[in-house]
Amino acid sequence: MSYCARELPRFNAISISGYHMREAGCTAAQEIAFTFANAIAYIEGALGRSVNVDDVGPRISWIFNAQNNFLEEIAKYRALRRMWAKIMRERFKAEDPRSWMLRTHVQTGGATLTAQQPENNIVRAGLQALATALGGVQSLALSCYDEALALPTEEAQRIAVRTQQVIGYESGVANTTDPVGGSYYIEWLTSELERKAWEYLDRVEDMGGAIAAIESGYVQREIQEASYAHQQAIDDGQKVIVGVNKFVQEDEEPQMIFRVNPEAERAQTESLALVRKERDQSAVDAALARLEEVSRDGDGSSEARNLMYPIMEAVKAYASVGEICGVMRRVFGDYQPPTAV
Repeated sequence: MSYCARELPRFNAISISGYHMREAGCTAAQEIAFTFANAIAYIEGALGRSVNVDDVGPRISWIFNAQNNFLEEIAKYRALRRMWAKIMRERFKAEDPRSWMLRTHVQTGGATLTAQQPENNIVRAGLQALATALGGVQSLALSCYDEALALPTEEAQRIAVRTQQVIGYESGVANTTDPVGGSYYIEWLTSELERKAWEYLDRVEDMGGAIAAIESGYVQREIQEASYAHQQAIDDGQKVIVGVNKFVQEDEEPQMIFRVNPEAERAQTESLALVRKERDQSAVDAALARLEEVSRDGDGSSEARNLMYPIMEAVKAYASVGEICGVMRRVFGDYQPPTAV
């Protein structure tokens, strides 16, 4: 049976992320628009394989990024829900209400953490987490306060978890749906973010969709320009970052830096060596060869290359992520983003 003729793999969720674009410096409106543009491309690809939209829609989940503008972050998640429901209902004619829902996980901003006065990051992450809860997200993880310096210590991880628990169990924000709905500013800001995001989405559509926008360098340029403007505002003092360009503490020496246990590194290396020794190498080689074949030529039943099944077969044969990626690197090369000046 050909790969394309098989039904889609039964995943609990198809996760689509805007997290790293926001970490790279895009605005909230760009985060919404570029993530949705990617999602539209994915869904259109599925529909091109004769998959019903209501078989895909309920399995889509999201990962977004929370940053420091408290009210904007609340409005962002409200705008995300409104826009996604509209896209699924009106563009893709989804009939299952579960296809209209935006189920999202959020990670608080890593790029907002500062190495200077790292304890301030506890407050930053707490405010970001509260904003996401007020905005109505389904799950949440906090970046630890010392992650601008190293991997988080156990104490930093515990503080991150306790922050979530205080918000969830003590603050009362989870007792009602959309607790800030009706605030004139939140309502205006939600609509304003939505308006800006639609403008970006329309621009991407005019270019031929997300793939064309990425290949042309448009998405990268927009993110780079937003990132540069943000950094300029910090450097010029127009945007205050506490402990960085204002309220600076001289002669600061950060404490509590995580150190990797050499024993853990040794144990992981030995574990990998054992897997390589005990696995069926002929099965690994066959699976990787099949992956390369499909990567180069497709599976014979469709112009599109469906790599999910050969990747899963390679995983089941205990091929490593590096080996799988190495095969695709040989075929497709390394992605080189267009240079934007």
